[in-house]
Order: sequence, then C-alpha cells, then structure tokens
Amino acid sequence: MSKLSINCEGASRRDCLRLGLGGLIGGGLAGALHATASAASAGGTPAASKSKRQADSCILIWMDGGPSHYETFDPKPEAPVEIRGEFGTIPTKTSGMHFSELMVRLADVSESLAIVRSIRHDQGNHGAGNHYMMTGAPTRIPVGCGAFVSFHPSMGSVVAHELGAPHGIPAYFSIPNMSRSGGPNFLGAKYAPFVVPDDPNGASFRVRDVTLPSGLGDERFSRRQQIRQQVDQMLRINDDSAGDPALAGDEFFKQGLQLISSPEAQAAFDIHREPDSVRDKYGRHGFGQRALLARRLVSAGVPFVTLYHGGWDDHRGLFPAFKKKLPTFEATVAALIEDLRDSGMLERTMVIALGEFGRTPKINKDGGRDHWSNAMSVMFAGGGTPGGQVIGATDRQGYAAVERVLAPENFVSTVYRKLGIDPAQILYTPQGRPSHLVSDERPIEELMG
Repeated sequence: MSKLSINCEGASRRDCLRLGLGGLIGGGLAGALHATASAASAGGTPAASKSKRQADSCILIWMDGGPSHYETFDPKPEAPVEIRGEFGTIPTKTSGMHFSELMVRLADVSESLAIVRSIRHDQGNHGAGNHYMMTGAPTRIPVGCGAFVSFHPSMGSVVAHELGAPHGIPAYFSIPNMSRSGGPNFLGAKYAPFVVPDDPNGASFRVRDVTLPSGLGDERFSRRQQIRQQVDQMLRINDDSAGDPALAGDEFFKQGLQLISSPEAQAAFDIHREPDSVRDKYGRHGFGQRALLARRLVSAGVPFVTLYHGGWDDHRGLFPAFKKKLPTFEATVAALIEDLRDSGMLERTMVIALGEFGRTPKINKDGGRDHWSNAMSVMFAGGGTPGGQVIGATDRQGYAAVERVLAPENFVSTVYRKLGIDPAQILYTPQGRPSHLVSDERPIEELMG
C-alpha cells in the first residue's frame, strides 16, 4: 500500500472510512461491507426524478488539500512576482487558453477541456471546503479544518443511489481511499464507496478477497454458504424481531457474494489484462495505474469513481513540490482523457479535476500559498462537455472570481444534470425530514452543450 498523505492539520488519511473487502469466511467480507454502517445512518431509497442524460459515468479526480489555481489552470503572468510565482505560462492548443508551464500534456488535449475559473465559496478550511465541493451543501455548523464531516450525501453516494450498477458491481468506488466527506450520510451504508486501497502498480496487485482464498475450492465454498443459510433460517425462526442487529449484515453479505461471483467485476479489477503500452502511457506509478483502474471500472458500468490524489496543501515549498508532482500528475490525467477519447468513451464519461479551494494570491514567507476559497479552478472533460473553452475569470491578480461567478451548488448540479439526475428533487431522511438534493439546481450552462 502506498504512503498516505497528511494535510496541514495532521489528519491522516487513515482516519477516512475505508471499505476494502476482508476475508469472506468468518464474516470478514460481510463485516467489511457492514463497517460503513457505523459511520452512516440507515436510509431509504426514494424514487428519483430523471432529466436528460448526457453521461453514463463520472471519474472525479479529487486533489485533496486545495491545489493552487496560479500554478495550474489560471496563471497570472502580469502580476507582481510575489503573486505570479516562479513559473511561466504556456499556450495550449486552444487559442487564448494558457496554463502554467508545467501543464504540458494537458495543454495538448485542451480542445477536450473546459476550465471553470470562477467558482468561489466561503468555506476556507479543509473540513468545510471538502464537504461543500463534495456534496453541494455547506456545513450546517462551523467545523474545524481537520474535521471529517457528513451533513449531506456526497455526489458519489447520490449517483449510486439513483443510477445503480450492473449486477455484482458496486456503483461507487473511491481509490485509494475516501475523501473526508465522500460518504452517504442518511442514504445509508449501502451507498458508501467501495474503497480499493492497494497499489495497482504492484506486480501482484489484486483487490483483496474478491476472489476465493487459496485452498478454498468451489465445493467447500458452496457448503459453507449452505451452513450459513441454515443458521440464518434458525435465527429467524427463533426471533420475532425483523430488525435484530444480529441480522443486519445480511445485505452486506449478499453484496459480497455477488462481487465474488461476478465475472464482470473480476474482469474490471484485473488490470494485468491491459497491454504494456497502455499501462506505460498512464505511468508506472500508483496514481497512473489507479487512473487506468478507474477507466476499467467505468467501462464495466460503474457510474461514479473518485480518484483520490492527496498532497496539494502546499503551505510551504510549493514550487519544488510542484516541479516534482505536477508533471507526473497532469501526464496521467491527459493519458486518461486521450484513452477515453480514442476508445469512444469520452463522450459518455465525465472527467473532473478539483480540490476544496484555491490558494492565496501572495506567496507566504515559507514559499507556499495558504487556503483561499475566493477563487479556484475546476477542469471538466467529456460527458457531452464542449471542450476548448474557459468559463469565468478571476481578477488580474487572481484574488477573486469576478466574471461569471459560480458556487459549489452550480458545480454539483452540473454533475447531476449530466448524469440524468434532477438536482431539484427532495430526498427524505429515515425520520421523514425533507432534504433538498441541491439548494440551487442551476447547472453551469456552458458545460451542458
């Protein structure tokens, strides 16, 4: 397993909820699926109101920590050096669109990209900013920077709830771990992400325990299933309570069995089927192979995959850090877009890259930039999105969005609309309380095509 990133508050990513599947026998697999219930309320499954669908799936690249808009998609070459920073700008293949000088590969695919430069909000810490951008809902109460909060279902959980996936395959994945606000809240643990924490770049990579353990043949596996069914039947005969906690894991156990017995799931996870040339193009490193796995999952019918990439909380040493990480990162994102385009999948697959906010205009004394929610950039590609465009603008020094100012609600509503989900619908908690999916259901029209 690759080393996990830590943000400025010292909150380890290990604190995030994980849902890797443990050993099947002895209740491990059911227990792993059931583990999410301890972090989410049980919920119902209200009917959804669908709108015209432009995309079948979404790969959300979450740049945890808040990437600098100056050093990525919104450089300010005319600003003073203490604002513009060390990097120059480069032209893209789209006339008038310029990126930071390290964004070479994405500049080559700019005709497939739409860059939104004018989303802003007022949640300038990791906990609240993450929640707002992941759910489209601000936190109900003030939360700390290191908080792991869930006041509203995440986009991935809502998509799983509304769209589902082919039999035997989870509808929502988060790789290699879950963002702090990436859970289901009142929708229930059934709609939590399936987390794949292991590094697909390893020669022996396999998603843990989605195949039978060595030494356990089909016949023995079948006998153990029969024993469990007999025990379950005895429990029900001797128990008048349908809601007994002892039986609460049944649904998760069934999901685990479906996953193990699904040829589609097994094929999607088997990244070793990919030609070496394809794997090389994505990059022979953890992030590159996770992006390739994400592409394989959406190819198998998974509607939402969060591709988590930590380490963007650059309060110090931003420029050497970007020189090290950005070329590898952006080359993988470009490879993903090109692969989807060349295979004909990009038209029906959204690829989005963002974090919780942007960074401060003035470089601090430690050579970094601090949290800044007045301006941020979001990259869109695919799913019917018209490419080769920039939407909105920040002022000349990048302090604030000033043209076509947009909110997280507009961003999240765009994702839902493209997937055929009505963001204006009302969901109901298990207690019967109504909850708007998004309070402002207006999408970013320029992205809708």
